[in-house]
Amino acid sequence: MLISTAYAQAAGGAPEGGMFMQLMPLVLIFAVFYFLLIRPQQKKAKEHKAMIAAVRRGDKVVTAGGIFGKVTKVQEDDRVTVEIADGVKIEVVGSTISNVIARSDAPANDSKKSSTSSDDERAPASNDDSIGSRLSGLLGGKKKSD
Repeated sequence: MLISTAYAQAAGGAPEGGMFMQLMPLVLIFAVFYFLLIRPQQKKAKEHKAMIAAVRRGDKVVTAGGIFGKVTKVQEDDRVTVEIADGVKIEVVGSTISNVIARSDAPANDSKKSSTSSDDERAPASNDDSIGSRLSGLLGGKKKSD
């Protein structure tokens, strides 16, 4: 005959490591996810919550929608009034503030200010002159000399 007879094999025994070796890959995957994804995300959320709690009147902020403004009022129920232009104020939810650009805190050592003016204290140049100098700098031209 051309067909050979097939015999049933004996039942296989339990793996040597047992249940522990079967669950080891799942435990390893969970550990990797925890240390690479979950833990850093929780840390970032905690830092954001602390930043929102520290927002004060006068801080310059950016909202999640990309709106720059200055905080004029912080209310108790997680609302913040932000002035985005002269006389234009909007109310935003505090958790939508994505970044605090500048704090309103005064320097601790006011008596040690130098007599020279810093860049922030100087009067801004006229728009035409500053735009022209920027464009000429970008285009490789020379600056105008006054």
